[in-house]
Amino acid sequence: MHTSVVVFTCDLRLSDHPPLRAALHGGGRVVPLFVRDPSVDAAGFAAPNRLAFLADCLRDLDARLRERGGRLVLREGDTVTEVCRVAAEADADEVHMAGDVSAFAHARERRLRRALEADGRRLYVHDTVSTAVPPGAVTPTSSDHFAVFTPYHRHWSAQGLRDVLEAPRTVTVPEEVGSAPLPERGAVTGVSPGLCAGGETEARRRLAAWLRSGVASYEDGHDDLAGDATSRLSPHLHFGTLSPVEVVHRAGRAGGPGAEAFVRQIAWRDFHRQVLAARPEAAVRDYRTKRDRWRRGRDAEADAEAWREGRTGYPVVDAAMRQLQYEGWMHNRGRLLAASLLTKTLYVDWRVGARHFLDLLVDGDLANNQLNWQWMAGTGTDTRPNRVLNPVTQGKKYDPDGAYVRRWVPELAAVKETHVHEPWTLPAPELARTGYPEPVVSLAEGLDRFRRARERS
Repeated sequence: MHTSVVVFTCDLRLSDHPPLRAALHGGGRVVPLFVRDPSVDAAGFAAPNRLAFLADCLRDLDARLRERGGRLVLREGDTVTEVCRVAAEADADEVHMAGDVSAFAHARERRLRRALEADGRRLYVHDTVSTAVPPGAVTPTSSDHFAVFTPYHRHWSAQGLRDVLEAPRTVTVPEEVGSAPLPERGAVTGVSPGLCAGGETEARRRLAAWLRSGVASYEDGHDDLAGDATSRLSPHLHFGTLSPVEVVHRAGRAGGPGAEAFVRQIAWRDFHRQVLAARPEAAVRDYRTKRDRWRRGRDAEADAEAWREGRTGYPVVDAAMRQLQYEGWMHNRGRLLAASLLTKTLYVDWRVGARHFLDLLVDGDLANNQLNWQWMAGTGTDTRPNRVLNPVTQGKKYDPDGAYVRRWVPELAAVKETHVHEPWTLPAPELARTGYPEPVVSLAEGLDRFRRARERS
């Protein structure tokens, strides 16, 4: 009987899964395989929040496979070695997996293809598993990728998406292929207390609820910090418990300005992936360098540590950083404000902030994280130096009554609305009683320092 191996990576679902559908074509046996690879952990994946979420995803994937007569096979070790070993044990003649955009993923794919071909087996890599539109599917006439979002979005929107694939009804797995035990969420230490649950079952529940009662107000409410009117689907898109193709189709059927604005965010995600696919070095180096001489040394590290701890003296930024610590997630407006303060006001290297985000974010996606940080730092595809977000005016605009700040900065819970975003304007004794710090630097001083540094670059 024909047998295939399906290697799951960041596509931990059964619904709308092209590699799985291709492997099951013709009714053969399939080995659904996930490899826990130490080199992936060494590359930065092994953050506690993502490991805990991953444990949920793998257990849910196994449960959904068992409902269909199958099971998930888990192996630990080098991905190439383990895939080849499993293929040999199952006497499989082909392996299917999703494409990815990082330099690490490209190198892994090349190694796996060579190893499988040496054994007389074939590797099939499938697009539109982790993106709605594949990287490289739309390009300008003069380059291998779009560096400006607006024309990219116009071409992206004109693409016809493939149909959504149903989850298989039955999956037959060879009995002779053994598996390591599945990980347990509770065994992971250092997890954020408010971390959300993972898995395709939870993802589909969240998507249905969002489309039913959230997406209609998204255009008007997505920047409301206290209202928390975003989908919170980013962890599920990152781990692939939801298909971006299916999300776009279903949001399109919902219709309206809110759905259009939401789909635009999926396009931004694809935009960053096509940039990273073409320029993998942008994960660690400036896409367009401004030759910044970022602050270093004891004072810069002290400022960075205050930023990490949510003790900068700017309430809306500190609230966002504390939300990150507690939930392993941060509101998107908070991400922009936190990144602006670190890079433009404190003039600390964007890579310091990007690393901290990847250490905590459950949706810590290399393309989105690094390129959004570069966008805010002014070293990315759009280098506008005047993109400096004032945390006071932004706080008053997107948290007008201070509810978001009071939720995450309890020292300011009793401070009146007129002072909650500028607590240093309180009488000194009253500010001292709150225990909240004064700003690490004034906004005017930070902006002047940034501008002078850029002028010298």
